[in-house]
Amino acid sequence: MLKLPYDPEEAVRTLAEADPVMAGLIERAGPLRMEYRAVRTPFEALTRAIIYQQLSGKAAATIYGRVAALFPDGGLHDPARVRDTPDETLRAAGMSRAKVAAVKDLAEKTLEGVIPGLEAFRTMDDAEIIARLVTVRGIGTWTAEMFLFRLGRPDVFPVTDLGVRRGFMLAYGRPELPAPTALLAHGERWRPFRSAASWYLWRAVDLHRAAQTEP
Repeated sequence: MLKLPYDPEEAVRTLAEADPVMAGLIERAGPLRMEYRAVRTPFEALTRAIIYQQLSGKAAATIYGRVAALFPDGGLHDPARVRDTPDETLRAAGMSRAKVAAVKDLAEKTLEGVIPGLEAFRTMDDAEIIARLVTVRGIGTWTAEMFLFRLGRPDVFPVTDLGVRRGFMLAYGRPELPAPTALLAHGERWRPFRSAASWYLWRAVDLHRAAQTEP
């Protein structure tokens, strides 16, 4: 795991000064302990993201391990090899037909340059990265935003994420989940550190769950 490429103390201070409710959440949750997983290649990271979609962590990890084992010499980082692997082989490892199609499309778009290498991604702004990623079958805005977290971007705000919405509802004492548009409007005050704000909203859910299980 890598440390943040921006100052976590500055992020916390900015959020607390901009929003008293967020300041209270920060006090309860403690310091920003956000880390991110290194990306070796965008193709491998996005293949992993596709495999993990709509599965429990344990089931997804098992399937991902089986797929990776098909390429013991690191070939999972090679889009041409994945593209040329028979669908039946990937299906036998546990991937659904839809996910096989998505990974094959990702491989094609990587080879075409629509999905570039890591260094090229680092020169792009968030909006351009999302625009590139959502051209791939099976990759929507949420998956693209999770990839931005993997890149350590400071201002990612996945307003459709259930955990973020639920965390906001709990932290701000709302009777129901906020609409993504309302959440986006409120989050303007958290720029340019909405990634950290998202992390604290996820922690709000954790705090609530812990409180519910206390004797």
